[in-house]
Amino acid sequence: MTDAPAPTSRRKDPRLRTLGVLTGAAVLSTGLAVLALWHQAALVAPHYTPETFFPNLSVKMRHVARIHIVSKAKGAFDVAFTPDRGWVLPSMHNYPADFKQVRTLLVGLVGLETIQPETSRAGWLRYLDLGNPAKGGKGVAISLLDDQGHTIAALVAGKTSDIGETGGAERLFVRRLGSDQSWLTRSVFVPKPDADDWLDKTLLSVDRSRIQEADVTPADGPSYTMRRAKPEDPDFALINIPKGRQLAYPDAPDDVAAAIVGFSFDKVAPASQFNFANAARVMTKTFDGLDITVAVVKQGTDYWATVSAEAQEGKSDARKEATAIDRRSNGWAYRIPPYKGAQFMTTLESLLKPVVSNAKVHRTRK
Repeated sequence: MTDAPAPTSRRKDPRLRTLGVLTGAAVLSTGLAVLALWHQAALVAPHYTPETFFPNLSVKMRHVARIHIVSKAKGAFDVAFTPDRGWVLPSMHNYPADFKQVRTLLVGLVGLETIQPETSRAGWLRYLDLGNPAKGGKGVAISLLDDQGHTIAALVAGKTSDIGETGGAERLFVRRLGSDQSWLTRSVFVPKPDADDWLDKTLLSVDRSRIQEADVTPADGPSYTMRRAKPEDPDFALINIPKGRQLAYPDAPDDVAAAIVGFSFDKVAPASQFNFANAARVMTKTFDGLDITVAVVKQGTDYWATVSAEAQEGKSDARKEATAIDRRSNGWAYRIPPYKGAQFMTTLESLLKPVVSNAKVHRTRK
């Protein structure tokens, strides 16, 4: 019996080898075809190179004398430069503007960079919040003007979105004022349409550790004093507690004694518009020789305060601080948060336990 020939190895079968070569060639051809199509598409596709939104604005920046901002929600206001006072808010009686806000906006407009063009259809601008605020749109119009009122640069700012940069840059949709062409830009500023956000709020800063004493003269009721011997003492002691009375709770005086801490405001007005004759007054004295007096009145639901400062004899650093506070606060009233106004207007009676009448005590014992 003749032996049958051994099965041919698959790896040595020339047919399979040919099939593998053909398959590889087909895959390669397909890949090259896709690459060629992509390359062709890239060649014919429109390219966009980012560019500065306001070319040459940097050389014109020294002529900017006024920033005009308009929004539907907050109306219109100006931030203007005056030779004697710097940047101020004319609508708020020329109160100083926050120079950091001014600088951020001006530098941001100079560096505003386009990412890509967006819609130029007027009817679609509202979807990007780029509608004209003067006509009820949601956009924020920002114009830079010189001292003659001529426009140097103007745009409408719309929606923003975070782009994840550590430097704080955001995507901002904008268009030039008077043009329907919108753009997606890279911006380092966020439009602020509320005049209150432009106030310079660096009035005073007193840390709790500095406070030694607070002398309180309420609008109603007797005056009182709170004091501590050294900065390390956690609580303030109420001096001369009325005979037969007790504190409502052990640290009741602390909030009033430290009312000056975290002093902030959201609006300003001339102090002459208010009657501070019967105001509550709190004089805060520090261990390092600074005395700050805050007078507070309530008008409607708002609390308004005046601030003045002086230094104790021989305290040169405190004198410099007091001078800086008075230079900024003289003649102004500040609208402060309700919780802070209530702190300054605290009465002595509110720090004490209620008086229990003899009749009530008798009934309780019975």
